[in-house]
Amino acid sequence: MVTIKDFKSITKENGEVFYALILQGGVEPVKSSRTGRTYFTCRTATVPTTFDEQTCRLAVGTQFDGIIKKINCEPYSYTIESTGEIIELNHRWEYVDEELDVFQEHVVEKTDQIN
Repeated sequence: MVTIKDFKSITKENGEVFYALILQGGVEPVKSSRTGRTYFTCRTATVPTTFDEQTCRLAVGTQFDGIIKKINCEPYSYTIESTGEIIELNHRWEYVDEELDVFQEHVVEKTDQIN
């Protein structure tokens, strides 16, 4: 289960503005790679929308099925806001709804059969 915690506006290079929802997964235990101690965290992912600001505002608090999953990607630089430190990451956190993926595969199969 994920919850819409917030939203933010994003401005593209061409000046166009769109909104993204900030989704948060459930509480999960994690073991620190540095100290070996367990702590609890909630994963978050930012997902673009076609919504206007008012719709995003109304969506905050909505819960629905899915998880926030770690996805490997090409390395990129990331600035830690609290310290200003720049680190290199090779993963991102994405919203995944496996039931939606299965539904989409089924729709694609049906469409292919029609053509």
